Amino acid sequence: MAEHITMAKLGRIGQITLPSAVRRAARIKEGDLVAVTLEREAIVLTPMRLADQSQAYFYTEAWQKGEREASRDISQDRLSQHDDFQSLIQALKAEKA
Repeated sequence: MAEHITMAKLGRIGQITLPSAVRRAARIKEGDLVAVTLEREAIVLTPMRLADQSQAYFYTEAWQKGEREASRDISQDRLSQHDDFQSLIQALKAEKA
């Protein structure tokens, strides 16, 4: 559902100025990229958040799911500490059993 309904005028070379209230609500600023898609008769603008290619893995759904799980574990104090690698492996094997 539309939260912000306003009008914008299409300029001579196809440019549209987005109203400031819309830009603030969408958290976009000058220079940001916006994906433009046509859905039926609606033109949809979607802010694009680009990541450095070496960091792209972080934005995959699988990685984000792991991040959410880790955050829950931390907030619920489900942490353990190990003095060495072997004790960590033993604890992981015991967890699976």
